[in-house]
Amino acid sequence: MKKIITRASAPTPKFFKVLRNVGLAMAAIGGTILTAPIALPVIVTTIGGYIAVAGGVLSAASQLSTTDDSQ
Repeated sequence: MKKIITRASAPTPKFFKVLRNVGLAMAAIGGTILTAPIALPVIVTTIGGYIAVAGGVLSAASQLSTTDDSQ
């Protein structure tokens, strides 16, 4: 557990910072689709769920990448 916290606080390469931000945007878009105040077709809400999950995974994986070569 301590190693994950250390990796999360380590410097992140620029490319992965961009990917992290894209993932956060995807998660926000997916969440907005899922919580829309109007009735949407089932396929749209299903796609919104997949977008939200993919964005969360992309953000988490990008945050844990580090420039530290000693590991």
